[in-house]
Amino acid sequence: MEKSEIKGFIAKRCAKELKDGDVVNLGIGLPTMIPDYLPEGVHLLIHAELGIVGAGVAPKSADTNFDPYHVIDAGGGPCSVAFGGGFIDSAMNFGLIRGGHVDACFLGALEVDAEGNLANWIIPGKKMPGMGGAMDLCVGARKCIVCMEHTAKGNPKILEKCRLPLTAAHCVNTIITEMCVFQVTDKGLVMTEINPEFTVDDVKAATAAPFTVAADCKSMLD
Repeated sequence: MEKSEIKGFIAKRCAKELKDGDVVNLGIGLPTMIPDYLPEGVHLLIHAELGIVGAGVAPKSADTNFDPYHVIDAGGGPCSVAFGGGFIDSAMNFGLIRGGHVDACFLGALEVDAEGNLANWIIPGKKMPGMGGAMDLCVGARKCIVCMEHTAKGNPKILEKCRLPLTAAHCVNTIITEMCVFQVTDKGLVMTEINPEFTVDDVKAATAAPFTVAADCKSMLD
């Protein structure tokens, strides 16, 4: 798989996790691509933890609603509000998350492990951007899905146990990469889908955690 195709491939597979009417929170980077691949008839209510319910597409500089100083997404980029959406204050915003009203959150990761622990906010000794709302989303959303490239510079990102400081513990339900889909269970990682460009041995070589292969493991392209 070409490097330029990886993020789109992952985002397209992530989109299959969603159904019409879901309230979702999309993390910085790759997750923001997911709405581009939604199946026909699926419309989302996108929650942005900076205070938007019903976030719209990223506006271009020539658009009349382009306001990069006041309407931004979690990554600090220009954002918009879809028809019917609106602004809420921080208390209401985190009340939605902590109250279990977000159906799913999609987050990237520095590391994720076989117990469903997530580390995605800091590398000790390096510049710290801040944890943001991820710690709340991990435990408040009904489903936490990690979407990321399987390795970083050839090093596994899926480990038996996270080494970096945790964002949250035992929170991840599903891991989606360009190689496969893992479900996190109380018995460890179970591979339920695989990209036909790779073999099970390829996945094992790129994963620093034990996993089992589901009897009905299918292609990610199905």
